[in-house]
Amino acid sequence: MPGSKTSGLTHRLLALLTAAALSACSSVKPWINQPKVQTSAAEAAATTTAAASASTAPPAPAAAARPVVVAVALSGGGARAAAFGLGVLQGMKSAEFDLPDRRTNLLDEVRLISGVSGGSILAAHYAAFGDESLSRFEDDFLLVPFEGQLLRELLWPNRLYQLSSPWYGRSQILAERLDVLYRGLRFADLRRRPGAPELMITATDLTTGAPFDFTAEQFELICSDLDSVPLSFAVAASSAVPLLLSPLTVRNHAAHCPGGAPRVLHEGEPGYRAQLLHRSAEGYRNATERPFVHLVDGGVTDNLGVRLLLDRLVANGSMHANFADAPRGSIRQLVLVTVNSERGLAERIDSSDRVPSTSQVLESLIFGAGARDSQITLGILNDDLRRWRQELARTRGQPDSPFAADAQIHVISLSLHDERDDRIRDRLLRVPTAFTIEAQDVRELQIAGRRALHSAPSFAQLQEALASLRIEPAAKQP
Repeated sequence: MPGSKTSGLTHRLLALLTAAALSACSSVKPWINQPKVQTSAAEAAATTTAAASASTAPPAPAAAARPVVVAVALSGGGARAAAFGLGVLQGMKSAEFDLPDRRTNLLDEVRLISGVSGGSILAAHYAAFGDESLSRFEDDFLLVPFEGQLLRELLWPNRLYQLSSPWYGRSQILAERLDVLYRGLRFADLRRRPGAPELMITATDLTTGAPFDFTAEQFELICSDLDSVPLSFAVAASSAVPLLLSPLTVRNHAAHCPGGAPRVLHEGEPGYRAQLLHRSAEGYRNATERPFVHLVDGGVTDNLGVRLLLDRLVANGSMHANFADAPRGSIRQLVLVTVNSERGLAERIDSSDRVPSTSQVLESLIFGAGARDSQITLGILNDDLRRWRQELARTRGQPDSPFAADAQIHVISLSLHDERDDRIRDRLLRVPTAFTIEAQDVRELQIAGRRALHSAPSFAQLQEALASLRIEPAAKQP
């Protein structure tokens, strides 16, 4: 019948159009990192000439003395972690103290900010915009229906077209949404911003299960350039929860690196942690075997975002080696603030003899195992801290030491569990791990972050130490 022929023709045309669309879409590829630019022979000669001329020029000015060096690590936990972390940053901004030449505050002395998953969203925003984040981040991200917008966008026809590509996944859409939040900035833009802290975003290498951090050192291993990486890509990789979001991919260019892939790890303590770090780094040198690195949520390996930082400090050897660029006797206070925004379990499966449901199993594996891993990380941190304090007591004030005679190390570990009001604590610990949470929770989490900082005994001890900084340190007697 004519109608049947027409209907059959229509179906065939639709099938052909669909196949053509999918075929065309297979060529859609998202951003991926490029190899480091090779230096031409002429450029190399010019560099050599410039270096020779520089040898007769006056020496470069010494690095600026920084009496207080602060690092902040923001854990995963979606918007809950970002809101709690924002409250901590606000509390640090209000913690003012005097140096011999100026008045400052704890936040302005931050030299490194690291983030994992939800914490990375805030870490990148603060590294990009500084104090603007304290007033803008709530309106820019926390109070925006970010998750609903992301879900609606997944159903747009052009997105469905892109998602049919084997190179394009759900996390690419997340990265594009985040690119609006970060105004298209890349890591190179952070280096150009005066006073910007170093940013360290951590994801997980899906193949090895090892942390993969967005740092210049890590990108040297794959012979690529961190400066070209969009902040949105790094944060999306760190936030790519397995199964819910797709992995993001970087290209390993070590096989084509001029002179071979560099060895960037220093020879330090030959312990097990240093060996693991070295083995992980060496794994990227064989780019023929591993030409691509697929990345997922950084919380899979370390939800606190501290473990890799500690391992690198240990691998580099002594405290002196880690601060070799600092002027002698310039550092008086070293401060690490860790912000743990892990949520509590919604229910205890061990209170019943019933077979746990799939959702209960997933929640227990994600939050229960993650909480245990965080406790292990904090235990490692305490062991490292004890060793560093012993070294500092032996070497501070010596002629070749970057540490002044009164130098101290402070670690301030903050958690949602620190909230003293039982009712508020129980509610905030149950705020879901999502990109969007209730406005009331956003504001109460910020209050809880400020309160956790100001009520921490370790913070009170730090304040006492900071109060003495207005006086120049006396030289340590031999």
